[in-house]
Formats: sequence, structure tokens, C-alpha cells
Amino acid sequence: MDWILDFYNYRVVAQYLPEFARGLGSTAWISLLALGISLSVGTIVAIMRMSTNPLLWRIAAGYVQTIRSTPLLIQIYLIYFTLPALPLLDRRLDELEGGIIALGLNAGAYMSEIIRAGIESISRGQVEGAMSVGMSYLQRMRYVVLPQAFARVAPPLLGQTAVLIKDSSLVSFIGVFELFGAGLVILNERLMPNEGFLTVAVCYLFIYTVMLWLTVYAQRHFGGSGD
Repeated sequence: MDWILDFYNYRVVAQYLPEFARGLGSTAWISLLALGISLSVGTIVAIMRMSTNPLLWRIAAGYVQTIRSTPLLIQIYLIYFTLPALPLLDRRLDELEGGIIALGLNAGAYMSEIIRAGIESISRGQVEGAMSVGMSYLQRMRYVVLPQAFARVAPPLLGQTAVLIKDSSLVSFIGVFELFGAGLVILNERLMPNEGFLTVAVCYLFIYTVMLWLTVYAQRHFGGSGD
């Protein structure tokens, strides 16, 4: 038993359970808000990518390529330090706001491609049927296209959500306390990296397992949605 305590002292970890619980709650809250931003941005960008307006298409394509070609950590730093310098903002973003916005904009680029694939999978006949009953473009998207598109791409969207949750650990670099930050507490106070980061890894593994189960569930219930 001594070698186990030398490698991973669970008694010390038990003393820091409140920190890990607070970090897990913070990670969940950050991920939830960033998910809302990413789905909203992703839907708008997906529609822009399918627009016949070349300006809208180029703006959306440029946004996606910029996000894909730059590291997320750099994006977090740029949004946290650079965005407040723009004349549109009259105050500095706090760490939590900057981290959530950066995560949401980053995930939004990847989700836009998933959502666009879902929209393009809807048969032309359904769109023409909606047009024949007098639906406007917004009505067609809201009542016919988007509900089916989201149902069809639910599994990959959940997969991207799992990536978003794991990426949330990077906001600790601008001072946001979350799950990874809880591991740093043990490292800084006790100099015990195994206890801190193995516990963090187990927590993320649990979250990933839940997301994997939800993905399988979505594939079974929505993956086969017909036209």
C-alpha cells in the first residue's frame, strides 16, 4: 500500500475534493455558455457559407479558415488582451468572459461545417414544398430545414462538444479557475503532480464517457432520420 500512496496519495486528494467540485462546476458552466455561442455562431456562419452573396460567403469562409489555422491558446490571448482595445468596447473583458467568447468562437467555426453538412443533406423537394405553401426563407430554415439538419448531425455535434469541454482547460492560462486549475492547486500547495493531474484526467475521462454515451444514443435515435 505504501507504493500506492507514494504514487497517488488519495488521502491528499480527498482533502481537495471541494476544489475539484468547484472546478468541475466551473468547467460545466464555461462549456455550457461557450456551447450556446458556438451553436449560434455556427448556424449563422453555415447559412452564410451557403449564401449566393459572394461577400457573405467570403466573410464566413475567411472566419472558418482563420480559426482552423491558428492555435486556440493564441485566440484566447488575442480576444482577452486585444478585443478590449477596440473602440467598440468601453471596458476590459474579465477572464471568464474572454475565455467563454474565445471558446465559443473557436468551436463555432468547426460546428458551422457540421451544421452546413446537415443543411445540405435536406432534400430539395422539402424546400420546394415549403416554398409552394408560401413560406419565406427564414420560415423554411426555422420550421423545415434546421430542425431536421440538427437531428441528422446530432452525433458529430456532440463529438465537437466533447472537444469543447476538453479545450476549456486552456482558459486557465488567463486566470480562470476550472477543473485544470484545481489540479494546479495541489501542485502549487503540495508539489504533487500525480495527485492533481491524474484526478483531472479521471474527471475529463468521465465527462468524455458521458458524451460518448450521448453520441451513441443520438446516432441510434437521430442518425437514421429520413427525408
